[in-house]
Amino acid sequence: MHKLNILQYNNMQNFHIRDELKLNILSDNIEYLNLEKEFLGKYNFSRLNTFSFCKAGFLDLLIQLNKKGKIAISVGETQSLVEAGKEFEELGFKLTWINLQKDGTLNIKDISNIKIDFAFISSYVMDTFVKINLEEIKSLSKAKIISNASAAIDRTSDAIYFDCYKLTGFSFDGVILFDDELFDEKSIGFTNPIAVDLIYEALKNQIFEETSKKLFEENLKEVLKDDIYFFVDNKLTLPYSLHFALKGIKARELIRTLALDNIHITNGEGCSLGLSKPSQIIQAMGYDETTSRNSISFSFDRKYTKEEVEIIVKKLAKKYRQIKVLNEGK
Repeated sequence: MHKLNILQYNNMQNFHIRDELKLNILSDNIEYLNLEKEFLGKYNFSRLNTFSFCKAGFLDLLIQLNKKGKIAISVGETQSLVEAGKEFEELGFKLTWINLQKDGTLNIKDISNIKIDFAFISSYVMDTFVKINLEEIKSLSKAKIISNASAAIDRTSDAIYFDCYKLTGFSFDGVILFDDELFDEKSIGFTNPIAVDLIYEALKNQIFEETSKKLFEENLKEVLKDDIYFFVDNKLTLPYSLHFALKGIKARELIRTLALDNIHITNGEGCSLGLSKPSQIIQAMGYDETTSRNSISFSFDRKYTKEEVEIIVKKLAKKYRQIKVLNEGK
């Protein structure tokens, strides 16, 4: 099996719910407290909350922050957060959106021209994995930066959160780490110890591999020639990710047929969540929905040999051309 979609969906194996992590107000909960302490210590934060990783969960975070200051959200963030931001505005609250440029990079001017107190900006853009320089953001704004750290962690962030589904394949709560009183403290009854344990275990075992990217990119260009193109410059993306597009097909057609050969790829969040939606990120860059369906993302957690890469690309190219011919005949 070739899992080339690990940043969007990582199927965690041998998952075990530990009975000793049960929380009880009448006990010392020592096992859970030790787990929480270790988790916080690893990333140098002092507080931990779990929250529902969906529109409602992020909306709750936004409402908490709204009491303390002005908020901005990058349109390159996770789909649930973007949906929460839109709902937040519909409820009558004010919010600033930080846009993406046509090349997939964050529009820094959107930050330098506004006064905000909190900014949801990660060190990478979802789907394309274009890197964002958070130190540069800090130099332009005094806002506290809250980041998705599921695919990359930047110590510049003032708070980081993790997507359980992307890290494990299980849809438990997300975990957010922060300092001081950035978010409301939760009681034991509203803490999800299974999510904390599962996410921390996934992070400890998380592996990325950086040499395969160049091999795949070169081979794809050589085999697919004019049929391949790029929405973003892959020199600007995470070193263990590769983003490209194929002309004349919907990515989901290729995703489904390659899965039969145990080659797993993705178009983006909407694809991996089973929503059959094309990448919202590509659309946020200024492309239409039809074009966004051409988008494909690879990510790497192991080293691929030249021979393996050639076999995978050959299969991909064969399936792609078959699909393209069938589509042209419709």
